Amino acid sequence: MKKPNPLLEDLKSVLPTIAANAFQAEQDRKVPAENIALLKGIGLHRAFQPKAFGGMELSLPQFADCIALLAGACASTAWAMSLLCTHSHQLALFSAQLQQEVWGLDPNATASSSIAPFGRTEEVEGGVLFSGEMGWSSGCDHAEWAIVGFRRPNAEGTQDYCFAVLPRSDYQIRDDWFAAGMKGSGTKTLIIDKARVPEHRIQKAKDMMEGKSAGFGLYPDSKVFYSPYRPYFASGFSTVSLGVAERMLEVFREKTKTRVRAYTGAAVGAATPALMRLAESTHQVGAARAFLEKTWAEHAEHSEQQRYPSRETLAFWRTNQAYATKMCIQAVDRLFEAAGGNAWFEHNEMQRLFRDSHMTGAHAYTDYDVCAQILGRELMGLEPDPSMI
Repeated sequence: MKKPNPLLEDLKSVLPTIAANAFQAEQDRKVPAENIALLKGIGLHRAFQPKAFGGMELSLPQFADCIALLAGACASTAWAMSLLCTHSHQLALFSAQLQQEVWGLDPNATASSSIAPFGRTEEVEGGVLFSGEMGWSSGCDHAEWAIVGFRRPNAEGTQDYCFAVLPRSDYQIRDDWFAAGMKGSGTKTLIIDKARVPEHRIQKAKDMMEGKSAGFGLYPDSKVFYSPYRPYFASGFSTVSLGVAERMLEVFREKTKTRVRAYTGAAVGAATPALMRLAESTHQVGAARAFLEKTWAEHAEHSEQQRYPSRETLAFWRTNQAYATKMCIQAVDRLFEAAGGNAWFEHNEMQRLFRDSHMTGAHAYTDYDVCAQILGRELMGLEPDPSMI
């Protein structure tokens, strides 16, 4: 049985406005400030913030239900907001000093990210100087901090994949988000030039996956922080895909009921092909939700029981969400193929759902070609391929 979700009803009250802003979000190429204000007004940004700073510490199933619902109104808003939320889970695994800097003076602060290790660093006393053009930072216009990735030489002569956290004053935002999908997510580039990052704002990615980071164990009574960062970070991508697919089922059904063929006047909604496509996509989206809900529940159970996941469990968590995304995209495509020429007009919601759906499968974490290899190696007892994370 699902636990009561304190946010769902409040979220439903703001969805009509967010849905009405979807076209404007695409025109502006970023999430409207009104959307962010509405979502902060109901406290969604506090979903994974520690209770010590006023956060909610929602379970992953509760959070995912909110993001899927939000994605049906505006996928771009859901994509950006989910990341602003899940980054708080990641920040809670950093040092207490960093968390105090982020939330001590501003409990409403959030962080965007660009975690691919493309940053360039120079070692200095007490930390590093960080430089780089860090792309793909969704929602950055609305964040006060940024989490960025880099590789750092270690004593063994190799390099550690690391994250650094920077305040908004340490970087500029390049307005370069001109994309075909998730147009309103504001996924822009952060320009950083020799920003000084002290050690307490740096963590190794490996430590954040193995319960060895500076913040691990800071909240012994929490039911969400006894977990690696990555499953929470990646959870939003497939969840947005699910929300888009569920909305596509609704829109296709609504529009097809009254659609007639231009040359014959035949009722499309009573035609066998439309019925079959709707039925199969409905089954497929339902299967995707059931699969994701099972995965989300496993996350929650492990965290609540303070049971760290095994390597095999992590491999399934890493790859389940990509397969669910694949199913959701297939379901959307099946309907869009039969939606007719009017579906391609910019004012028609279906073309936006089609574009956004495909964008959910374009992220590195939802690339099923990669995920299939990760899971296949684990199932065959092979060591993980370090080129695939």
